[in-house]
Amino acid sequence: MSKITAAITAVGAYVPEYVLTNKILETMVDTNDEWITTRTGIKERRILKEEGKGTSFLAINAANDLIKKRGIDPKDIELVIVATATPDMKAASTAAYTATQIGAVNAFSFDLEAACSSFLFGMSTAAKYIESGRYKNVLLIGADKNSSFINYKDRATCIIFGDGAGAVLFEPNHEGLGLQDEILRSDGSGREFLQATYGGSSYPSTPEAVAEGKHYVFQDGKTVFKNAVFNMADVAVKILERNNLTKNDIAFLVAHQANKRIIDATANRIELESEKVMMNIEKYGNTTSATLPLLLNDYESQLKKGDNLIFAAFGGGFTWGSVYLKWAYNS
Repeated sequence: MSKITAAITAVGAYVPEYVLTNKILETMVDTNDEWITTRTGIKERRILKEEGKGTSFLAINAANDLIKKRGIDPKDIELVIVATATPDMKAASTAAYTATQIGAVNAFSFDLEAACSSFLFGMSTAAKYIESGRYKNVLLIGADKNSSFINYKDRATCIIFGDGAGAVLFEPNHEGLGLQDEILRSDGSGREFLQATYGGSSYPSTPEAVAEGKHYVFQDGKTVFKNAVFNMADVAVKILERNNLTKNDIAFLVAHQANKRIIDATANRIELESEKVMMNIEKYGNTTSATLPLLLNDYESQLKKGDNLIFAAFGGGFTWGSVYLKWAYNS
């Protein structure tokens, strides 16, 4: 029997209807469209505004989009992983609720959290279940409602983040397509530079903390930027070298959409021309766990069976990594 590899066989996506443009942000905080665009590449982001709707709402809609496009029976899905940094609530699993709501009644499920690297790490996890030979349909969803912990008076963060979700289906492949290699890393000494301090077990939320805005996300932009530029580019180069790939072998770079300058720096490091760099940061901003699957959804029509894709991401913690994947179908 030929070796089993884990291939992406379908994608889906969902973003909220409300569009928060740079022009609207100008009325909310001391900033302007030119400043935001020059420093981040972001023009607008989507925000989930309905009360009581959280990350699971985004995940469910992205999963249903995939199910409809692929024509798969939800009962055939065996595992649902929700990669997220913004679960619906403490204790209760966002993935479990998502699986039930989409009709994946035969699946087990769990959340996976590694900040902006969550979906990338989820790709590795989903692939291992497929490669084991025990599972045939694994649904991986990247979803985040970042607006739930953003202070819209903080110019350093409110211009960056948006809400959204993307989903991919992993299935066994016997043609050598799918996930080929990975380099995944983490460094806990970096967590002080990007975190939402209050609301976890170290510092539970209190009325005083909420009143002072300590439950919002904090970011030391310069330190995060510096580490992201170096580490994303470093692992992308290493994975190319380890697999004897050159820029001519790559169809697309699928990079986390945190900042256009970080994406450009990663592409420049591997000498990749701009037309081979997936980019949608101008429409969605940084959707954290959702950036990579949203890219796949937006570029699906341009992908061809056998295309070499290099994924790269960097997130709080710090967490980062790169994945080499061969695309498995023509859309």
